[in-house]
Amino acid sequence: MLYSLVEMNRAAMAPLRLQAKAAKSVWSSEANPLRETQFARSVSAASTVFERATRYYGKPEWQISGTEIDGRTHAVKPEAAWSSPWCQMVHFRTEGVPEGRPQLLIVAPLSGHYATLLRGTVEAFLPTHEVYITDWTDARMAPIWFGRFDLDDYIDHVRDMLEHLGAGTHVAAVCQPGPPVLAAISMMAEDGSQNLPATMTFMGSPIDVRRSPTVPNKLSEERSLDWFRSKMIHTVPPPWPGAFRRVYPGFIQLTSFMHMNWDRHVDAQHRFFEHLVEGDEDSTERHEAFYDEYLSVLDLTEEFYIQTIERVFQKALLAKGQYRYRDERLVKPEAIETVGLMTVEGELDDISGIGQTQAAHDLCTRIPDRMKEDYVQPGVGHYGVFNGSKFCKQIVPRVTAFQQRIARKA
Repeated sequence: MLYSLVEMNRAAMAPLRLQAKAAKSVWSSEANPLRETQFARSVSAASTVFERATRYYGKPEWQISGTEIDGRTHAVKPEAAWSSPWCQMVHFRTEGVPEGRPQLLIVAPLSGHYATLLRGTVEAFLPTHEVYITDWTDARMAPIWFGRFDLDDYIDHVRDMLEHLGAGTHVAAVCQPGPPVLAAISMMAEDGSQNLPATMTFMGSPIDVRRSPTVPNKLSEERSLDWFRSKMIHTVPPPWPGAFRRVYPGFIQLTSFMHMNWDRHVDAQHRFFEHLVEGDEDSTERHEAFYDEYLSVLDLTEEFYIQTIERVFQKALLAKGQYRYRDERLVKPEAIETVGLMTVEGELDDISGIGQTQAAHDLCTRIPDRMKEDYVQPGVGHYGVFNGSKFCKQIVPRVTAFQQRIARKA
């Protein structure tokens, strides 16, 4: 019912959004002699804020057309290198670069936002790597005949993509994918796969949520699975392609994230209004670019969401050595011996606390210490672990150097 109410509210707001767009057009038109007055600027700014606050934000474009290497700009073309109904592995093919560059698979989180949230992560590695990323399907766009998609299916997808890319690929798991990526590589190692990655890097990942628990971790522990099913799971209404599928809606995740920093978001909207009135185009463009991405959310299938809550956040099964793939096969991180391991955490991370990602080192007991590295980035929160200036200037060079060091010894 909640999902239907949200859609009905969006539809009911459509006439008001049209009026707001019309008001902006009238009061900002060059033909309007009052255009530069304080009143006209204020009306135009208020109309813009209202229209953006009530619109539907669809899946963003990658907007990556090129990268600079040694002072030269090379064209970049995103294209699907592997796909299933539930995921596309996007390859950012860079033109005019020599063959043999290291391959990097960035495993994007399936936790509410699209993979484009990692646009900055992709751009940072493009000058040195052949970059691939997992682009997960929005559950509301998945017809019910696609079937189920759960946490073990996620593990299968990661493993299939690594097998497709071949031996020596580097893997970077950003946030939520940490446990399933570690599980996939563990099973590959135990099975003697010839396509094991060279390194695996975990960034702000909940490998063991019992360490430095954060507000989201505590919420997951305090509520029962029945509570999550009754409060967080809803049915996709028509006319979405995924109509009648049970999902964890992206708008609930977005609301939760925004309430964690509500005052900051309110202040941002107020400053956005002031910048519009002042005609500060640089500031308004930065605001729009951030919120165009931040407000674009996708839905998760019920089974994936509930299993993640139970297995990762409530029971920490992988960290305890108790995770059973398909409820049968025990996952053994200690089977990994030849894959380099790096963990990256943010000093101020309020989503994955300090130590949660470092736990991977304690689980991978057979990886030699010389093939392990841990780094905590001062002065950044969760987002700064995989994006922003400190990520580009301090984290990326360390990750790249680690990968090169391991590759030379292989």
